[in-house]
Amino acid sequence: MRAALLAVAIAAGTAGCGGDPALDTPSDTPSDTASDTAPGAHADVQSVIDRSIDRHGGDVINRARIEFDFRDYHFVLDRNDGMFSYERTYTDSTGRRHEEIINNDGIFKNIDGESVRVDSLLHKKIGDDVNSVAYFTLLPIPLNDDAVIKEDLGSVDMNGEPYRKIGITFRPEGGGRDYQDRFLVWIHENAHTMDYFAYYYFTDETGSRFRVADSVHSVGGARLTDYLNLTYDGLTARTIDRYDELWNADSLRLVSEVRIENVTVYPY
Repeated sequence: MRAALLAVAIAAGTAGCGGDPALDTPSDTPSDTASDTAPGAHADVQSVIDRSIDRHGGDVINRARIEFDFRDYHFVLDRNDGMFSYERTYTDSTGRRHEEIINNDGIFKNIDGESVRVDSLLHKKIGDDVNSVAYFTLLPIPLNDDAVIKEDLGSVDMNGEPYRKIGITFRPEGGGRDYQDRFLVWIHENAHTMDYFAYYYFTDETGSRFRVADSVHSVGGARLTDYLNLTYDGLTARTIDRYDELWNADSLRLVSEVRIENVTVYPY
């Protein structure tokens, strides 16, 4: 899976979060330009994405400093016209303060204010952990990143409401280590909110998840979402298309709740 960030010259691609496949994500570069739609896609699929990004406060999010707590970590997502810095801080069991940073220049780590060497394993871990949380928090804004390919899958009913179903795949160039992952998003036809998304991941292991918007943080012009994280055993990258019918049939199993807290947004 993903997070609006790294098609910069960072050698290792990014994915995952803290070993939790439910938080895996591919990487990408913050971009205000629309990416391609798949051959044969309806002409208006891009406008559906654009309206949803606008509904979620894309203009604010692309030029803002966003702070929140997620589990035991504090995150700062800083974006400004293509420049970005994503930072995770936490205190370990010995009381040491860790800062892990991804920005346009690379991946960095400080402990108690002192820079530490980032070897290949740490590089991957920081990239995975920070990138995935940032990506899912910022959705649907990353759907316009350069590596994204969109496929219009038509209109569907979700619990009696009309949604546009859109398939998301990624180019190898700029798509990160996990560019093979496949996403689906469901955008409300009238409200333009992205209330559901699903993904199948290949990185490190395989599996799928279905996220349902549960509560919304409307802060400073940005709309950020908490999710219920569900699954159904046995689905493949192609059959995750069944998630909407499985949701309507109440056939999914709850894996976890994905919630951010203490959200602040400081527009530039």
